[in-house]
Amino acid sequence: MSDLDQTRIIRIARAEGAADTAEPLNLGARVRELRKARGWTLEQAAVQAGLARSTLSKIENGQMSPTYDALKKLADGLAISIPQLFTPPSGGQVTGRMVVTASGEGQAQATATYEHELLGAGLTKKRMLPYRARIRARRLEEFGGWVRHDGEEFLYVLTGIVRLYTEFYEPVDLRRGDSAYYDATMGHNVISVSEEDATILWVTSLV
Repeated sequence: MSDLDQTRIIRIARAEGAADTAEPLNLGARVRELRKARGWTLEQAAVQAGLARSTLSKIENGQMSPTYDALKKLADGLAISIPQLFTPPSGGQVTGRMVVTASGEGQAQATATYEHELLGAGLTKKRMLPYRARIRARRLEEFGGWVRHDGEEFLYVLTGIVRLYTEFYEPVDLRRGDSAYYDATMGHNVISVSEEDATILWVTSLV
């Protein structure tokens, strides 16, 4: 790849938020790594990216400097951004950790106000805690005060209607498909205002 091509890519990466101090990286090896991580053959990856197999092979072997259009196709085919083509994972090594939780097979934890179903319970040292919750509470007074904990939290309504109370904002009603993302150290509580118990997906960051 020419100096002009490299300068252009660095400019693109910076515009999209990549670190200015990122180390140079072998594009061909990076593309091969990303392809193999997905279990794709050259033919499969070429189809995904809308490129000729021979073109992709030359890129991987360092025999061709891809145009911006080719880079865009590669990124789209791999479902990543262009800067990610030039930035390896910060951890340095892909762990490949994964766990599947079948419907209804989460770890149950019930309280007076919520019925939680913990998802992904088979993984330890997680960075986020996903769980499905049935909201049993109907009144704010059913809580013994604000719920507060470290991290940030994402709430997505699956069924019914909930009312989200927070310490610094007016209450807001959320319906199926609505979501909220908030600082979990801020006091918060959720009640159901629909006829039947509402259900939500909660994802809490673990810090």
